[in-house]
Amino acid sequence: MLIAIRDYLKEQKVCSLADLSVKFKTTPEAMRGMLSHWLRKGQVICESPQCFTACKKGCVSCDPAELEIYRWKGREALGIPLTSVS
Repeated sequence: MLIAIRDYLKEQKVCSLADLSVKFKTTPEAMRGMLSHWLRKGQVICESPQCFTACKKGCVSCDPAELEIYRWKGREALGIPLTSVS
């Protein structure tokens, strides 16, 4: 499954933890464990959108798995921005 996750991230470039969990039919906790392999190898980075780090309101309306973003760092990565700030 690690190879399938790698290939999917290479194709998509950026995915949320929730998207990956749905795609691979697993829990966010299990997906984090699998992603840790690629994080240790330096092929994937975990990012938080600015709205998540700047919010600090403490509301629980956002699913944390939707805010945990993974980006493939391989040569194929194109530098796609996570959010557009107006």
